[in-house]
Amino acid sequence: MSDTGGLLRDKVILVMGASSGIGAAAAYLFAREGASVVLAARREERLAALVAQLTAKGFEASSVVCDVTRADDVRRAVGHATERHSRLDGAFNNAGIGGDRAPLHEMGDEVYDTIVDINVRGLWNCLRAEIGAMLATGGGAIVNNSSVGGLVAIPTAAPYVASKHAVVGFTRAAADEYARQGIRVNALAPGSTRSEITVDWYARNPGLEEAVHEVTPQGRTAAPEEVAEAAAWLLSDRSSYVTGTVLPVDGGYVNR
Repeated sequence: MSDTGGLLRDKVILVMGASSGIGAAAAYLFAREGASVVLAARREERLAALVAQLTAKGFEASSVVCDVTRADDVRRAVGHATERHSRLDGAFNNAGIGGDRAPLHEMGDEVYDTIVDINVRGLWNCLRAEIGAMLATGGGAIVNNSSVGGLVAIPTAAPYVASKHAVVGFTRAAADEYARQGIRVNALAPGSTRSEITVDWYARNPGLEEAVHEVTPQGRTAAPEEVAEAAAWLLSDRSSYVTGTVLPVDGGYVNR
């Protein structure tokens, strides 16, 4: 193991949606902070490349192909972590999509179904498998990636907003239910962050990025590493008395 900062030293952490954006940034950060990371996503080649980069630097990393909408896939990913490391200390549930943007009354069922299937059912599958594994070994910490759309409205993104509010609801419910069993559950609410979702939205909606910057006090889009830093803290023992919270990482957007 190469020299690490140690915030997550000796922890086993599963990163869902790890193949790009915030998930990939989190994988690097968690590994640098001493964690053994298990990366899960649908894109096998990207996962393999990321694991190769991490192991070349002396970090402990492995991967498993996983579609979060399939409960069997998620159980297999969690099983990979526990079989390889004998436990699961933390999980960052980052898999999600933004979907098409349009006025609510013009959206078809397929848009709603796809977004809710990935963002809500996917989290449902993850929480059940991860909590079961953590209960077996005395507890752990879970961070779910919501969005500022889980706290306030975003125009022309109703299914996405609804799905991210559901992430907040699942977070609070699970935190309350398992607090006395040693499991902490928190959520992040990122604002505009450089990721595949935002790059796609901005590309298909000229002027949107500038408009978002205008209403963000810091006036910019975040780097994915900035969101990953918040996730690392919530997964670490330094946040030991924090559970059931939703932490905005948004440059002040929801404060305005």
